Amino acid sequence: MSENKEPHVAKFVYDFTEGNKDLKDLLGGKGANLAEMTNLGLPVPPGFTITTDACKVYLDSGEEPAALRDEVSAHLDALEQRMGKKLGQADDPLLVSVRSGAKFSMPGMMDTVLNIGLSDKSVQGLAAQAGDDRFAWDSYRRLIQMFGKTVLGVDGDLFEEALDKAKEAKKVTVDTDLEAADLKKLVTAFKKIVKKEAGRDFPQDAREQMDLAIHAVFDSWNTDRAKLYRRQERIPGDLGTAVNVCSMVFGNLGPDSGTGVAFTRDPASGHQGVYGDYLQNAQGEDVVAGIRNTVPLAELEQIDKKSYDQLMQIMETLENHYKDLCDIEFTIERGQLWMLQTRVGKRTAGAAFRIATQLVDQGLIDEAEALQRVTGAQLAQLMFPRFDEDAKVAQVGRGIAASPGAAVGKAVFDSYTAVKWSRSGEKVILVRRETNPDDLDGMIAAEGILTSRGGKTSHAAVVARGMGKTCVCGAEELEVDTKRRRMTVPGGHVVEEGDLISIDGSSGKVYLGEVPVVPSPVVEYFEGRMHAGANDADELVEAVHRIMAFADRKRRLRVRANADNAEDAMRARRFGAQGIGLCRTEHMFLGDRRELVERLILADTEAEREESLKALLPLQKQDFVELFSAMDGLPVTIRLLDPPLHEFLPDITELSVRVALAESRQEPHENELRLLQAVHRLHEQNPMLGLRGVRLGLVIPGLFTMQVRAIAEAAAERKNAKGDPRAEIMIPLVGTVQELEIVREEADQVVAEVEAATGVELKLSIGTMIELPRAALTAGQIAEAAEFFSFGTNDLTQTAWGFSRDDVEASFFTAYLEKGIFGVSPFETIDKDGVGSLVKLAAEAGRRTRPDLKLGVCGEHGGDPESVHFFHQVGLDYVSCSPFRIPVARLEAGRAAITANGSDHR
Repeated sequence: MSENKEPHVAKFVYDFTEGNKDLKDLLGGKGANLAEMTNLGLPVPPGFTITTDACKVYLDSGEEPAALRDEVSAHLDALEQRMGKKLGQADDPLLVSVRSGAKFSMPGMMDTVLNIGLSDKSVQGLAAQAGDDRFAWDSYRRLIQMFGKTVLGVDGDLFEEALDKAKEAKKVTVDTDLEAADLKKLVTAFKKIVKKEAGRDFPQDAREQMDLAIHAVFDSWNTDRAKLYRRQERIPGDLGTAVNVCSMVFGNLGPDSGTGVAFTRDPASGHQGVYGDYLQNAQGEDVVAGIRNTVPLAELEQIDKKSYDQLMQIMETLENHYKDLCDIEFTIERGQLWMLQTRVGKRTAGAAFRIATQLVDQGLIDEAEALQRVTGAQLAQLMFPRFDEDAKVAQVGRGIAASPGAAVGKAVFDSYTAVKWSRSGEKVILVRRETNPDDLDGMIAAEGILTSRGGKTSHAAVVARGMGKTCVCGAEELEVDTKRRRMTVPGGHVVEEGDLISIDGSSGKVYLGEVPVVPSPVVEYFEGRMHAGANDADELVEAVHRIMAFADRKRRLRVRANADNAEDAMRARRFGAQGIGLCRTEHMFLGDRRELVERLILADTEAEREESLKALLPLQKQDFVELFSAMDGLPVTIRLLDPPLHEFLPDITELSVRVALAESRQEPHENELRLLQAVHRLHEQNPMLGLRGVRLGLVIPGLFTMQVRAIAEAAAERKNAKGDPRAEIMIPLVGTVQELEIVREEADQVVAEVEAATGVELKLSIGTMIELPRAALTAGQIAEAAEFFSFGTNDLTQTAWGFSRDDVEASFFTAYLEKGIFGVSPFETIDKDGVGSLVKLAAEAGRRTRPDLKLGVCGEHGGDPESVHFFHQVGLDYVSCSPFRIPVARLEAGRAAITANGSDHR
């Protein structure tokens, strides 16, 4: 056991009356918000919160802080005095819940235990106090079930099987139809399960129950499912969880009691109205677990108008106070409304944009805050295709539209199969009666989630929305049989595992087979084919338009595109590109031109080489003329040939077979033989670190000068046509200033020749890619010969880490992510500490040499939201990314500018 090192804090336990919503680091989100609601005078059951600091000590040392037990005892005493009853006393016992609550919402990932304090003796007192034997024994069986699974590690299915047997014996289908005598027998059965599986009796001492539950909640921070969820949501692993001990209120006291979850706006669409689920005669876990189908929250008005009206008033109070969509859990105990939780609610991407603009219009937030309420990842989700509503497909069911999107895949009925098939390249839809936290692996692997039970607040719905995953819940007409791995749809048709199905998370519709997709209205807006109007899609487009316009006004970073032809360039321009940051000329040498490149590589004499280059020159020039025309008036950065030459030759194995076959048949094969000899000559053990980039220009005479001439002549032609070409020539893979100086001298000479021949003055800038650690470390020297740097962060990541991307992503990246070595792939989001430090160092050194040095990035990180913020911070001038990522980069560049100015209020 390691030394118990406790942080220097005043205390480890806070009463709900002592905290506030700004103490989430210490009290967790749930505890901070319970305190905030208490401060607002809302009806919150009394309780206290054990801090995240206590959890960190426990997780680090394996023991709770020495002071914790006494602090808990003092707060428990105060709670007992306030409530006028003691925890677990035989007559009229005080019962409490023990619930997790981390800084960031992790729905269903950590543990909760309700009804702590019940025992063989106190259950009798609870029954007498409530005047309801059934309620007391139902609460007791719930405690044993939750405690057994959560605290003692008993397989939860054993309790479910016993419950199913009890219902079968009674010939009922729902647990609310079981009577007190049935539940009393079930308690006995549950206790036997605990004794057999846990090797101990269910604890009868109430304080022991509470202490064990507190430790179990601490331990749940490091369960596999919690770790997986944190990796998925990029939540730091060292935060720990708070524990909330709250006096119990009961929604299972009969028809005048119940429990529910409410949203101040629709989390799926963002529309204002009455949204949520309610379940009579139930405890809170019944709603989020989805084990019983709920009724819409609006029906509460007919069931209990007094509580409904009070809830509506509280919801308005909370939304105005938090200035955001609020997610609320509540219980009604015999007509008395109690608030059990509130938090800023998870929402779909479309809802995020709509709500942000609605709140601006209501005067609750300003435009800067609205921009911070949305993310580039959400915008990317809105650009995914949607189902074609006019397609002739078989709709077989409809559930609740829990999380939008158009998902197509093979039906699978358990998490293990979803992961296994997904890793084999299959697209799958995870089909369950209801999901639980153990299904998280499968939910991540699946294209979408379909359940036959649960509503918008069920586990499946909440987690799917948080992940941006398509989800349809509560499709009651579908009969899901997970044991036989099949689903029966209305009409008797059976969907077997492996059959294709399609689910629409925007409408809740379920289809057999594959439904065709059409472009998203947001993409159509960026393409200029759609404008704001009256329908729902137009309303979303209007919200996106307003936020994008503000982002464009605020951002400092310019956004360019990676584009290699005029078609991509024009699309990029429609998407808002402010130039081309990377044109990869090697893509121009493929297809019909490959033969010319082969001739260049096979050239034995200078004359043959010059003939090949002469044939390529007009083709290259026309490429650039089209590119300059598409991007007229905007900068176009053209990278000279970068990849190793072997990439332009046939595969060595394929070529060897062709030569061997030709020889065996005594057929002519002189050209194939020459190609094979060239492939062997050019073969390298590690070609990505071999003869490529600037090295090609130095070793193969005329190659780079041909490309520079084509660029210069194309620019001159555009200028003569009254165009405004703004060419930037980029030399790849430079590692030392001497390489750049030699190539630059040759390029300057070619440009001068073209100017003299055409009579057109050309202002072509010449710079380099910084994609090697040595280039970054000697950037000050390189800047003497470069007018701009473009960071090639793909190769810089490979060379800094010593990774061959094509190999390592398939071999060990999964293990590194699972072990927490990576929070995210360094090829997806820039490694700020390593690769990012090289970028920062090179940027600063380059500008010390040349203050007007233009700085950009053209690796895939240029379109990654988190990386865009980093590039803003280090002072780059622009990012460049694929055309479809341009809107994302524009949005994040605006958010980065606001965050840097200290305007992030959240």
